[in-house]
Amino acid sequence: MTPEEWTAIRLSLLVATTATAASLPLGIAMAWLLARRDFWGKGLVDTLVHLPLILPPVVTGYLLLISLGRKAPLGAFLAEHFGLVFSFRWTGAALACGIMGFPLMVRAIRLSIEAVDTRLEAAAGTLGANPAWVFATVTLPLCLPGVIAGAILCFAKAMGEFGATITFVSNIPGETQTLPSLIYTLTQVPGGDAGALRLTLVSIAISMVALLGSELLARRVGFRRRAA
Repeated sequence: MTPEEWTAIRLSLLVATTATAASLPLGIAMAWLLARRDFWGKGLVDTLVHLPLILPPVVTGYLLLISLGRKAPLGAFLAEHFGLVFSFRWTGAALACGIMGFPLMVRAIRLSIEAVDTRLEAAAGTLGANPAWVFATVTLPLCLPGVIAGAILCFAKAMGEFGATITFVSNIPGETQTLPSLIYTLTQVPGGDAGALRLTLVSIAISMVALLGSELLARRVGFRRRAA
């Protein structure tokens, strides 16, 4: 493993972890809203949430570039007033990965919330618990395996995202060059096949560890819930 390859691995883990952690609270809230509430425009909101799954990733990256780029009105405003710069930064890669993985996270959590018996929530409400407390003590513990699954799906998507990130933040070594970007670069240069193969195996190993870890954690949570 070369220093360049280790840097890409560390950056990919940082980007994927940041994207997942930042998306999780919003993903849980959006999943609950779609699963438990009926409101005007719900179909449109659901469509917008899942739109990144349908659009080509390059389109998503381009939309981010023209809206959050340094010369874009919103991007310039955030940079000037809050010091937030996303384009051509690793933070922009995390944002792009979070957006691409968000639909997978929301869908997994929503299905888990919909599987929770609403009578349990109603019973907690009749005992005086407010909606927030009902969610925290009844709904969330029961749908926790779905939350774990959604987080892992988002993490895996972030680890493998290429089109949106390379369009929005380019392929800058040490700053935005993640595993997929470096693999692509190595396949384009003479003698880079060995490095591309090494990183491919690393990507497979990280994905397998994440999936196995999520399965074990979900089983442990399910066992504790049944024991309780």
